[in-house]
Amino acid sequence: MRKALLALILVPIVGATDLAEARERPRWAGRTGANGAPSVPGKQTLAYGSDPLQSLDFYPAQGARRDAPLVLFVHGGGWKRGSKDNADGTWKAPHFTQAGYAYASINYRLVPEATVEQQAADVASALKYLVSHAASLGFDPHRVVIMGHSAGAHLVALVGTDERYLKGAGLSFASLKGVVPIDGAAYDVTAQMREGPRIMRDTYTQAFGVDPARQRALSPTAQALAPNAPAFLLIHVQRPDGIKQNEALEAALRAAHTQVERSGFPGTGLKGHAEVNRSLGDPAYAATPVVDSWLKRVFGG
Repeated sequence: MRKALLALILVPIVGATDLAEARERPRWAGRTGANGAPSVPGKQTLAYGSDPLQSLDFYPAQGARRDAPLVLFVHGGGWKRGSKDNADGTWKAPHFTQAGYAYASINYRLVPEATVEQQAADVASALKYLVSHAASLGFDPHRVVIMGHSAGAHLVALVGTDERYLKGAGLSFASLKGVVPIDGAAYDVTAQMREGPRIMRDTYTQAFGVDPARQRALSPTAQALAPNAPAFLLIHVQRPDGIKQNEALEAALRAAHTQVERSGFPGTGLKGHAEVNRSLGDPAYAATPVVDSWLKRVFGG
């Protein structure tokens, strides 16, 4: 039985003073791209399944490391849209590869042609593909964190709390070092459909249907009974429904004795929701040093 871990709680609202003291600005290699983000060498686009949307971009760690940990990112888009090409942000790949990590950003099949259950299975399948090719790609398959934004935050949280998706791909919670859901607001699907913004009701209904049993099965907060992935870092901005959903997931993980930290950052509404994804990895953005510190701890670096 997996050893229980004590819950850790970290809920800062990081301001400019904290950031000035905490961040360490990297020396970027290569030319800069969109929004001033550096370009990244060595990108490979790979297929992890037979559907055209079952593809991923892989970036090796800079500096020719072959034992680098891996950060795998899952985009958002309401479960029905989005792509690794337009919903990843411009800073993650250059920042994480410069920090010594391999980085992958995946596509997955979309609603309504696929179900949310199949999307979670796609996340696990993409991870399985990557760890099966770790030797040729050049990273350590035993040090992996999955990260996602918005709908992608829901999917990585689901994969990190309901082991059947990983087991379906021949993996387990032991295949992960941690999970970083970014500004998700659907960790308790039923509650969010009942209490969340009315503008999102049709999107939630299309993704999760009206069956309460299915909604519960797709709710990371309901699935967060031990065991879970070893560690979680919950990132969110100041959207009331997002705060409530993150607090509830944190409480459920703590009750399961899963290591969990939660960090809130400035930003409201859809603008803040987009900003945390777009800017994560920018050394001038408040969430970047918090994520960097957490990754170093869970990867043992």
